[in-house]
Parts: sequence; C-alpha cells; structure tokens
Amino acid sequence: MNALIDTLFYRTWWSYERDTASVFSEAYHWFNLLEAGVWFVFAALVLRRYWRRRHSQLELWYAFSFLTFGITDIREAWFQQSWLIWLKLVNLIVLLWIRRFVIRRYYPGSRIY
Repeated sequence: MNALIDTLFYRTWWSYERDTASVFSEAYHWFNLLEAGVWFVFAALVLRRYWRRRHSQLELWYAFSFLTFGITDIREAWFQQSWLIWLKLVNLIVLLWIRRFVIRRYYPGSRIY
C-alpha cells in the first residue's frame, strides 16, 4: 500500500540536472518554460478582456487558472512529480469548466480564449 501511495502522490518521475541533462531533458525543460509563457500570455489576454468588458468576475478565476497552470509548468521544467501531475489535472479541469461557461455565456464567437 505504501508503494502505491508513493507512486500516486510522492514519486519524482523526472528531474532536470543541467550539468548531466540528456537531449530529452533539455527539450522537456525548455518546452515547459515556453509553455508556461504561453499560459501567462493567455492569462494576460483574459485579464485584458475582463478589464475592457467586465462581464463576470468568473473571468478573474479564468485568468487565475491560466496563471496557476503556467506556474505548474515552471515547476515541471525542473521536476515532474506525482502530486504535480494531479494538481495539473485538477487545474486543467477547472480551467476547462470555467472556459466553457465564460465562452458560451459571454463570448460565443471566441474560439481561442
């Protein structure tokens, strides 16, 4: 049972060691940092749209969910851990749920953010 709990919540699956990094590790590291930047841009775009139109404060949570997803990618650029994968999954579910509501209700013509 302890091994299962360790695997599901505490295991570090990968870590970035700059001095001994393989090609995969370098690519994975920089991809996650780039991806974090993309999520931060989406957070900023959602905030900008909220400031211009102010339909619902739920849009602030939408921007916050993009921001937190980007933060998890920064962490993932150095360590991939079980708890982080679960956190990213929960964050993604919340992000998609809020997106669905906000887009359908306030921005039905929008397809990106």
